[in-house]
Amino acid sequence: MQTERMEEFERAGLLLGEEGLARLGNSTVAVFGVGGVGSHCIEALARGGVGKLILVDSDVVSRSNINRQSVAFQQTIGSFKTKVMEEIIHQISPETEVVTIEAFVLPENLEELMGGVCQKIDYIVDAIDTVAAKLALAEYAEKYEIPLIASMGTGNKLHPELFQIADISETSVCPLCRVMRRELKKRGIERLKVLYSREVPLKPCSATDKKDESESAEEGTMEGTAPRKRAVPGSVSFVPPAAGMMLAGCVIRSLAGIDDNL
Repeated sequence: MQTERMEEFERAGLLLGEEGLARLGNSTVAVFGVGGVGSHCIEALARGGVGKLILVDSDVVSRSNINRQSVAFQQTIGSFKTKVMEEIIHQISPETEVVTIEAFVLPENLEELMGGVCQKIDYIVDAIDTVAAKLALAEYAEKYEIPLIASMGTGNKLHPELFQIADISETSVCPLCRVMRRELKKRGIERLKVLYSREVPLKPCSATDKKDESESAEEGTMEGTAPRKRAVPGSVSFVPPAAGMMLAGCVIRSLAGIDDNL
């Protein structure tokens, strides 16, 4: 990490050490999904000193994103979330390198999407929700031996204090975890680090609304392989961001060389 950046991250350095900061500055993290979870995770990674961020999301900001996504403002409605996030990152740390990929992740296009990324990826954050894409990321990470942490469902929840990080085999309650455990087993993937909630999902007050097609899909539904209309999950300002911060904390600790046995 260059000397002129040290003042920006000196408070983190008191906990992570100079070597930890240097490791972060030389690290590349790919985040899939720039919604309520992903956008806050990315902001925390940028403020944490990660040197290169790869952002993957096909969505544009919609008005319904404003209650929980760090990319969502009245003036950013209609803009690609990746591009808004890139600008936020450069406002935080102009020297942070950012690569944006505006695409919907499918099992058949993941290798192609990542083919243009020349530098080795040090960590992957999965903040999307479609099972097919999550499984593709898990297989990709295992194939290339890249550490991965995946966010499970954060929609229809009101208690961020019930989030925890664990191996997928140790999870309970979360419906998405149940599906992922089954499908990972079919693919011979034995371990997957996840963030999940022990809170039983609430039933939205109105179950007849239809999902805005531009809405990010990372916050509660769990089926399908491409964008389509789905039941709208309820989501509040303090739940997906808390999940994103926890994901970022896990990544930063790992890249800085702090072993917290998670």
